[in-house]
Amino acid sequence: MVRRQRARASGSEPRMRIRELLPDLFLGDHLPGPLNSLTDVSGIGISTQEIASTNGSINTGVTCITPLKDWSHKACYAGLFSFNGYGEMTGAHDITENGLLYSPIILTGTFGIGAAHQGVLEYGVKTLGKSFMALPVVAETYDGYLHDCGSFAVTPKHVVEGLQSTKTGVAVKEGNSGGGKGMICHGFKGGNGSSSRRVKIPYRDETFTVACMVQANYGAMRLLRIAGVPVGRILAEEILKDEGRKKAKEELEKAKEEKDGSIVIIIATDAPLLPHQLTRIAKRATVGVSRVGGIGHNMSGDIFLAFSTANEIPVNQPRPVEGESRSTIEKVKVVEDMAMSSLFEGTADCVEEAIYNSLFMAETMVGLEGHKVEALPLKRVKEIMKEYGKAQMK
Repeated sequence: MVRRQRARASGSEPRMRIRELLPDLFLGDHLPGPLNSLTDVSGIGISTQEIASTNGSINTGVTCITPLKDWSHKACYAGLFSFNGYGEMTGAHDITENGLLYSPIILTGTFGIGAAHQGVLEYGVKTLGKSFMALPVVAETYDGYLHDCGSFAVTPKHVVEGLQSTKTGVAVKEGNSGGGKGMICHGFKGGNGSSSRRVKIPYRDETFTVACMVQANYGAMRLLRIAGVPVGRILAEEILKDEGRKKAKEELEKAKEEKDGSIVIIIATDAPLLPHQLTRIAKRATVGVSRVGGIGHNMSGDIFLAFSTANEIPVNQPRPVEGESRSTIEKVKVVEDMAMSSLFEGTADCVEEAIYNSLFMAETMVGLEGHKVEALPLKRVKEIMKEYGKAQMK
């Protein structure tokens, strides 16, 4: 498995994924793919861009995901679920209507959604011609505590460049990366996280990959749980004993009461699934979110998209010329319902781990107006898990 660890500034603890910090922690029966990332599903491209200013007021970014190399002519079956709808994902009505994804997926901050939408169209016209047509899929979470949203720092050019630089076979950059740059999760610095599972279907000689990426910007510190251990409550009680940290925590909580935040989850699989089955997969992301402590707050935009790369459905094809015969019947593969429970399980497990990875890889940030959001203290988390989590260990 690929090992990813980033050292922080001198005197600060290094950041690492949950499996590196807690190698004996039980995270489900299904093993991850080689990258333990969204891109373990073959053909998916990814790029991330961070946008920041020297004075600390701008902290945002863009994540670009391409479901297939020729996404404008070969659509994926897709399904959606809104756990709580105080958020935006453009193109969602089209996906709900016809069950097809034929757009890249862009993740960014709330005030970047218009520029990102235009960027997809500009990229399409530039690379595919003036006849290009798509309803771009762009999703957002709100980064206004650490980022000056009024700067409108995200531009269409960022998206064009991001789509030009997507790569397959590389892991998603986590923590303060891409659209996750300025995000906050359970009272600590959040952002991007990813994970995958190789799911073997019982009584069948078949194994499929299900993988996800999260842009995590939701939740209360007191609700954070890691493998069932109330880590957030314990850390919150410790912070209250430090006047400086207590004040910062209270300021953040007050701001989050006005706009709690959101989590966008993108789920991919190479299992051949139809749109209604992918909608069922998207619903199971809620299980992973709830394990970590998410409840779908009133002011939260928790929107989940699932797609399958197994069937490539022709779209935006030229009309038949006179005299040409073309069938209107498309043959597709589909997994029988018996396999769905295993895929549900893999989905819940990888969503849970992806959220942990977003927290474990994120770094402390000082942003707009001097607002500071601490990274999850990994050394202390390890101590807490040792003290309280023995029952959750293998």
